Amino acid sequence: MSIITSIPRPDGASERSLPRKPPPTPNSIAVAVTLLLLLCAAVWSTVELRINLATMMDSISNATNFLARMFPLDFPPAGELAALIFETLAIVVLATVLAVLISVPVALFAAWNTTSGKYSRTGARVIIVLARAVPDLILAIIFLRIFGLGALPGILAMGLHSVGMIGKLYADAVEELDNGPQEAIRAAGGGRVQQIVSGILIPLMPQIIATALHRFDINLRISVILGYVGIGGIGLAIATALRSLNYQRGMALALVVLLLCIAVELISGAIRAALLGGDRSRSRNRTVSWADRVSENWVSRGQKKTGTSEGLDAGARPIAPPWNADRVRRFLSMSAVLAIVFLSLIGAEFSWEALGYGLANAPTTLGAFFPPAGGDLLPVLLSEMLVTVQIALAATLLGSILAVPIGIFAARNVVTNRAVQTFFRVLIVFIRGLPELIVAIIFVVITGLGGVAGALALAIGAVGLLSKLVADSLEETDVRVQQAVQAHGASRTQVFFAATVRQSAPAFVAHIMYLLDSNIRAATLLGIVGAGGIGFLLLNASRVMQFDVVTTIVMLVLVVVLTVEAISLWIRKAVH
Repeated sequence: MSIITSIPRPDGASERSLPRKPPPTPNSIAVAVTLLLLLCAAVWSTVELRINLATMMDSISNATNFLARMFPLDFPPAGELAALIFETLAIVVLATVLAVLISVPVALFAAWNTTSGKYSRTGARVIIVLARAVPDLILAIIFLRIFGLGALPGILAMGLHSVGMIGKLYADAVEELDNGPQEAIRAAGGGRVQQIVSGILIPLMPQIIATALHRFDINLRISVILGYVGIGGIGLAIATALRSLNYQRGMALALVVLLLCIAVELISGAIRAALLGGDRSRSRNRTVSWADRVSENWVSRGQKKTGTSEGLDAGARPIAPPWNADRVRRFLSMSAVLAIVFLSLIGAEFSWEALGYGLANAPTTLGAFFPPAGGDLLPVLLSEMLVTVQIALAATLLGSILAVPIGIFAARNVVTNRAVQTFFRVLIVFIRGLPELIVAIIFVVITGLGGVAGALALAIGAVGLLSKLVADSLEETDVRVQQAVQAHGASRTQVFFAATVRQSAPAFVAHIMYLLDSNIRAATLLGIVGAGGIGFLLLNASRVMQFDVVTTIVMLVLVVVLTVEAISLWIRKAVH
């Protein structure tokens, strides 16, 4: 028989207890339920689209036949290939320049610290959201009807759609900028224009250029998609070759696009790194607060360059900056940019006459898009829109399964083996260079027409986006928490799950929702090559000039995209 005794607690001593975990809020419960419903919907979509091992096994023979018909690759003559590359780069350059020229004033109106009017700020934000929501393929179809064949519709489509991304990033950067320089200029009697130019645009110039270069990478991949609706360049050559089942020429051009995308991304990445500079350890959350960190570095460099008036007489006036190495470098860089834009106007065969003629007849041309079609066609469109959503959900689920482990192995603070880190980082860069349309075409040939090809293509593309975000989130965790867990005897696996993953979990959820948001837009585009969804009907309607049907499809896409974006934004804000 055992005897249990209790020792009385000394007087004045209190029982130590851990603080109670706060109860979940209604908002957090709603977020959890929504995430669970999205997971169930993604699993249902994967099953409904019949993405399974049996489908993959049945496609092995098609893959073998495709490889047999693809080799040997048939590259066009060097002169023809150089002309295609030059035309493609020219269109992308002009589209990116147009986007920057529009995004800067829109961002100034959208930022709270540069706009006093409530309605102007709201209007600018609406422009950014709508530009982001309408896919560039739809804009290209509309502009092709207005301006006709040529590079102009592609330039306008990519340029206006890019405002959705560039304008938002510029507006966020303006809002996070230190207001001290603006206030100093205002106190010295500077006007509104002087405050904007000297206090905002000059400090933000590194972000402006870096964001433009990043968008240039994206537009280069998008230009392949626009080739399927008649926009010139390599995309049109690929579309022509694959429509005639000339896989040797089509895949050869696709390889050129892949190498071009990787080369441009590496070059622009090096330029962005040189512009942004700074020590990465200064900012733990570099993915979210990159603009703040960069603006501080730029302001400090600017102060060092201008210096003070020490050594000058009290009545001396400022003089023009000397022609030192920095000023010569800036002058040469600006001259190079202007030369590139001028050459792009020549390479794209930009026609001011076509622009003026199209604008003059735009009201009459746009009349063909209204009123929207309805009636018996609406159920068919809704059914295909549902397939598009299923493709996006299934691709997000499968892409997350692929991308999260790759992102973990690419994180420097998780994997200590440098060779492993380098391999997975190179893999991510390689996949980021793959145009999703090319991957979708390959899967269409292998698995056949339908949503399977689109979902698999987007799942592969998710590795390039989500893996990088996952790796960055893991590297941005607080190492002190990991060290504290390790100091209590935890193994590396325990440290990873208890400290690293736990800190990164909210960011993981936010990144996956961002991936779903992106996949909804991309799934709309991949239908043009038979990868399932409403994109196929969109392309057919534009070919037979049923522009009222195009308008109905645009409205459906807008509703779905804006709804998913609102849900994604709500969840991302809740988990952070």
